[in-house]
Amino acid sequence: MRSRVRHFAHILERIGLAMAGAACGLFVSAHVGSAVSALTSQGFLLSMMVVGAIGFYLGIDTPPLPFHDEEVAEPKVDSAEFLSAFGTFLATLAAFSAVGIIILRQEPHIFLTYLILAGWTIGIAMQIVAGAIARARA
Repeated sequence: MRSRVRHFAHILERIGLAMAGAACGLFVSAHVGSAVSALTSQGFLLSMMVVGAIGFYLGIDTPPLPFHDEEVAEPKVDSAEFLSAFGTFLATLAAFSAVGIIILRQEPHIFLTYLILAGWTIGIAMQIVAGAIARARA
């Protein structure tokens, strides 16, 4: 019984992460779509939401490498954990910036809009790669 409850809680957590990623993708695409006329389409909005959901579902909550308390000359960096952390930071920073711009009704320079789009894209790509690495080694 307990394992079913834990499994169900984990599923709910993953669905929540995917919804958070989709919401972040919606915010970024709403800002970018309003500033770049070529990206003003429902397809762009939907693709940003789907990619955000996939990235947050796969890239957050990756199992870290097992900790070894051995004397190692050079400790190994867990690439999946690093990519997940940095990718999550970039993607959420981009979404936070986009929401701030939308709420404050600002019209930033187009360079900032492209920077937000690049931060989102790179962050989500890092999360997806981190999820793939973590699942391949599990």
